[in-house]
Order: sequence, then structure tokens, then C-alpha cells
Amino acid sequence: MLGSIAFTSYASCAAGFLVLSILLLTRWRTHANIGATAVAAIVTTLWAAAVAVNTLSTAPLFLVNDLLELCRDAAWTYLLIQLHGAFKTDRPPSLANLKTSVKASAGLYLAVMVGTCYVYLQQGDANRTLVLLSGILGRVALAVIGMLMVEQLYRNAPTRERWGIKFACMGIGGMFAYDFYLYSDAMLFRGLNVEIWIARGAINALTVPLIALSAARNRKWSLALSVSRRAMFHSVALFGSATYLLAMAGAGYYLRFFGGSWGNVMQGAFLFGAVLLLIVVLFSGAFRAWLKVFISKHFYSYGYDYREEWLRFTKTLSEGGPQIAERAVHAVAALVESPAGALYLSRESGNCELVANWNLPLGDGAVALDTPFCRFLKTRQWVIDLQEMQESPERYDDVAPPACLEQAASAWLVVPLILRNDLCGFVVLAQPRSKLVLNWEVTDLLKVAGSQAASYLAQQESANALMVARQFESFNRMSTFIVHDLKNLVSQLSLMVANAEKHKDNPEFQRDMLETVDFSVQKMKLLLQKLARGTTVETPMRLHIDKLLKQAIAVKSAADPKPQLEIIDADLMVFANPARLERVIGHVIQNAVEATPKDGQVSVRLLKWHDEVVVECTDTGLGMDENFIRERLFKPFESTKSAGMGIGVFESREYIHELGGRIEVHSQKPGGTTFRIILPLQLRDEAAVSQAA
Repeated sequence: MLGSIAFTSYASCAAGFLVLSILLLTRWRTHANIGATAVAAIVTTLWAAAVAVNTLSTAPLFLVNDLLELCRDAAWTYLLIQLHGAFKTDRPPSLANLKTSVKASAGLYLAVMVGTCYVYLQQGDANRTLVLLSGILGRVALAVIGMLMVEQLYRNAPTRERWGIKFACMGIGGMFAYDFYLYSDAMLFRGLNVEIWIARGAINALTVPLIALSAARNRKWSLALSVSRRAMFHSVALFGSATYLLAMAGAGYYLRFFGGSWGNVMQGAFLFGAVLLLIVVLFSGAFRAWLKVFISKHFYSYGYDYREEWLRFTKTLSEGGPQIAERAVHAVAALVESPAGALYLSRESGNCELVANWNLPLGDGAVALDTPFCRFLKTRQWVIDLQEMQESPERYDDVAPPACLEQAASAWLVVPLILRNDLCGFVVLAQPRSKLVLNWEVTDLLKVAGSQAASYLAQQESANALMVARQFESFNRMSTFIVHDLKNLVSQLSLMVANAEKHKDNPEFQRDMLETVDFSVQKMKLLLQKLARGTTVETPMRLHIDKLLKQAIAVKSAADPKPQLEIIDADLMVFANPARLERVIGHVIQNAVEATPKDGQVSVRLLKWHDEVVVECTDTGLGMDENFIRERLFKPFESTKSAGMGIGVFESREYIHELGGRIEVHSQKPGGTTFRIILPLQLRDEAAVSQAA
């Protein structure tokens, strides 16, 4: 009978300190000195569990009990030393007394431990009385030192700190005081009182709430060890599943035992249904949400693991898949376990329009930015509880929610998207899967998440606007080049018309005029094809540049002065698009003709220089100064001509660079200008290799 009572007493002590150890290692991990507190609680758990097991054993190990008891006392004594060191005191005598107590207790612990081991090794378990009497005096002394250290700790602690440690002093002091009572009685009556010894387990268990209360109150108890929420979630789910399966297995056994001929069938059906129910529960989003909320409320100081939540939030916004608007809704909704949501963004129309909807039925219609609701979101930047807004409008300055949100029965929260103190939209969230208390921590997290989502959405909007601008830029650039080509054609035809009256009876002029008209028609057809395709991409090819120069000079044959062509090195080949290269060379020649008086000269030469082809156009015109060449010549939309567009030289340089060549300009004012178009030479063997490829 006494054995079962002793087991219950010490088992309750072990269970109580086990729970305290778990709380210290999880929920209160952010407090100080918890390392020592957790060690003391764990050692006490082991001691009480060993005593409880030995009460039912036929061959109890008393040495293990005694050594674990000494370790327990040493752990609590070390904790008292740590707590005393956390407080700054101006009382040197007390501190000196504490150091003396520490040294004395360390010596006593060592002496009692060595003496206990020696007696057990020499006598075995036969002479229990000798063992007790040899250690009772030391145990009494240790209990006295423990009580003394508790008194020193409480007396030296600042008054404002005693609120946080008084219950711990009561609990630890109570354990040492009861040990003093137990061993004083044993020393007086030369033996342990069994009833007092049995009651010690329950007495120690009663100190657990006192120590736990101080650990929760005192911010100076801390530990760097922590258990992640994910590990806790899976551990609790696994433990609950195991408990459930064991219970169902027991129920199935009794169904089989009492079910008679139907026992096996009932057992199989019951176990299958139980396992199926467990799978349904474990894969239920509502159950998982409830379990997460339960763990956060009862095992952690804060409701969120901010590192994990922020990594998940950023990953959701950054990963591929749905559009950024829908991903933003998913990311914000996941913070509060909401299964649905919608996103409204401000547009140029002056309204917040619905751009993404995820499982949330909402009424049609936009929300104007100048409504009291949007102005309230912008100025207050609050997370709005729609139910509270309808029940207590005075808390929200009597602002009513928009009609589209009032019609949605499941709408719960409105999270503003604030970017640079401006409202760029808001997210509407549905009721969560598990009931969630909307406290300051949740609202602050949602506001920060809303600002982060707003920055992502604004970046996406800017990227889309930039893409559209680039498309317009490409179209405008194509249009500009086409207009420039048309201007050149008009210039050539105008020049021909101007000279027609003077040279209309000249057969050579008539032939040149027909060639010019035919060339202009072909150029216009190409321009029409480009406009139809909507692109200016032209395929390059291997070509004889001397033939291209002859064609370009022939087009300018009606010009005055007429350009002269000199081919020093014939049969040179380059890799380019014939139309674009002819346009570049024709533009350079046209500029030379327009800058040269009628009595001047414009000459074009073709020559080879090492592994490069050089097209040199020289005129005797007005020339250009170095400042103009350096700062304005190749700048787009800069021109000295009254009807010029300023993109011809820019386009010429860009295309020559695209071919791997360069343009060199030498000029003096007055004196004339020389343009050199330098391109890579295409050798015949390289061309053959290119064609074979």
C-alpha cells in the first residue's frame, strides 16, 4: 500500500517537473537564465522518476536515488547563484556571505557524494542505516545553505525585481525547507520517517506552479535554445495521431472480443473508418489552421515565427505561376489562414478596381478613391474589421464600407496597400479557417505585408508601363526611319523635276530620270512591305560592294554636282543587307551633294585597307568644326538643314556598328569633309564556309 502511495507521490512530482521542463524549453525560450532552470527541472524529473520506479522494484537502487538527489540539490543551488548574479547590489557583506555559502556548499556536496559512494561500495545495500546516518548531517547542512541562499537572493534583489522572483524563492526555498525537516527528523530519531519521505514527492510537485509563475514573470530568465513551430506542429500532430490510433486500436480489440461472430467484421470496419477519419482530419485545412493557432497561443510568446512567415511571404510573391495580383492575395491571406480574398488597385480613372479574385464572391463595381472609405484607409492606414465597422461605426469615424463589400457575407478584413504614404489599393480577406483573435500583432503584420505587397505590385505596374513604352519607342523609331527614307526619295524626285526643264531633251538625262523613278518606286514598295509587317528587320547577306556603289551613284546622277566614283580595288565583298547599306551610303553621298556648291566636287572611292573595306566620300563643301562633329553630328534629331530630321547620320552609324564596322569623319571649315565607312572584308573562303554552314 505504501509503495503505491510513494509511487503516486513521486510520479506526480516527475510529471510536474517534466511539464515545467517542456515549458521552459519552448514557450519561455526568450527569457534569461532558463538554461540553469531547465537543467534543474530536468534533473528533478529524473530524480523523481527514479524514486518512483524504485518504489515498485524488488531490487531498488538506493545509490542512484541518493546521487540524483544530490544532483538535484546542486542544480537548484547553481540556479540560485545565477539569479543572484543577475542583480547588481551595493551590499558587499551580503555578497561576501554568498561567496562563502557557495564555497561551503560546493565542498559539502563533494564530501557527501564521496561519502555516500564509499559507504555503498563498502557495505552494499545491507546496512541502509549506516548510509543514512553518514549522510544525514551533510544533507541537513546542504538544506541550510540552500535556505540561506534563497534568503540572500530575495533580500539582495531590488524591490522592483522581487515581484518576479518571490514565487521562485517560495518554491525552491520550500524544497530545501522540507529537506531540512526530513533530515532533521531522521537525525533526531536515527532513521527516515517513511510517511514524511513519501510526502516529499507531492510537496516537491506543489512547488512547480510557483517556479513556473516566476519563470513567466521574470524577463531575466532566458535560453538560446528554441523549438521551431514547424517541428512543434508536426510533433503535436504525430503525437495526437498516435494517441488516436492507440485508442481506436483498443476500441477495435473490445469490439472483436465482445462482438461474437461479427467481431472480426466490426473490428475491420471500425478500424478502416477510424483511419479514414484520421486522414480526413489531418488533410483538413481548418484543422491544420486550428492546430497552428493552438500551438502559437499555448507554446510561444508571439503568434508568428516572423522569419518563416516572411520567407514564405516573399517566396509566394516572387515565384512564378499566377499573375502578381493573385499571388499578392495568396501571400497576404496565408498570414491569417484565410481561404479566399480579392485585390483592388487604384487606376487612372480615379477608382480602385477589382483586379484579382480568389474564391471570394463580391458585388460588381469599383470603389472611388475620393470616397470616405478610401480616404480613411489612406489617412489611418488601419486594417479594417468589416463586421466591427458595421457594428461599431463610431470606431471608424462613422465610415461605411463600400456596397460591393457589404454584399459579401464572408468578407472579413480589409488590408490597405500603402506605398510612400499613398493608397495604391487594398486586399479583402475572407473569414479564416480557424477563429483568430485580431490583436495588435496580427494587424501590424498585415500592415507591413500590405506595404511589401504594394511595392511588388507597383514594380510590376512600372515594368508593364516600361514594356509598353518600349513598344511605342520601337514603333516610333521604325516610323521615323521610314519617314526619313521617304524624305530622301522626295528630295531625289524634287531634284530631278528641278533639272527636267533644263535637260529634258538630253537622252542621257532621260535615261537617268527613268532609272531614278524606277528606283524610287521599288523603294516605296519596300517601305509599304515594312509597314505591313510592322518591322524593320532585314536579313544581311554577302554582296559585292562595288556594284552597290555604282547603283548608289546612278541614283544621284541627276544631282548637281554629280558624284564621281573611283574604284581602286574591285570585287570586294562585305556582309550586310543591300537595302540598308545602300541607304547608308546614299545618305552620306546626299549630304555631301547638299553641302557642296554646284561648282564643287563630290568623289566616292572604294579601296581595300588590310582586311577592311573602305568607302570614302569626299566633298569640297563648307565643312564642319570639331565641336559640331563631337557633340551634334551623330546625335539623333539634331540637324543644320531646315527640312532635315537629324536621324540619317545616327542611323548610318548604328547600322555600321551593327555590322562590326565604324565611321570616321574628317572635316575643316572651310575646306570640305571626308566620310569613311569602314567594314570588315569578306574573303571568299570565309564566304564559302558561311554558305556551307
